[in-house]
Amino acid sequence: MGNYKIAHTMIRVLDLERSIQFYNEALGFKEIRRRDEPANKFTLVFLGDNDPNGHQLELTYNYAQVAPYDLGNAYGHLAVLVDDLEASWTAHEEKGYHPTQPKGLSSDGRPRYYFIADPDGYKIEIIRN
Repeated sequence: MGNYKIAHTMIRVLDLERSIQFYNEALGFKEIRRRDEPANKFTLVFLGDNDPNGHQLELTYNYAQVAPYDLGNAYGHLAVLVDDLEASWTAHEEKGYHPTQPKGLSSDGRPRYYFIADPDGYKIEIIRN
């Protein structure tokens, strides 16, 4: 059938620069590429971690959108891995991202994950690597 590899996940954002800043500050994601389509009234920005060939997050900004998007009830969350969950939680708390309390005890008795939300309300699960 084929050899598939996930390329990206797309989310629609209301304020492109605010979202880019959030993903950079909160998760260290960098802009990999951008595609402006003024005639079609949208901009796409692809963000990623240190692996340029890895899974990317596509932020879609539609020029005419002024009201927040309805995230619906089928969408769950994005998930990212981090080596030091406690340090990450503390940094997110200090930056005002309102992380949930760490949960899901692992075999060593330490929590496994917590959640934050981006400026548009998309939930992000931070998981101990």
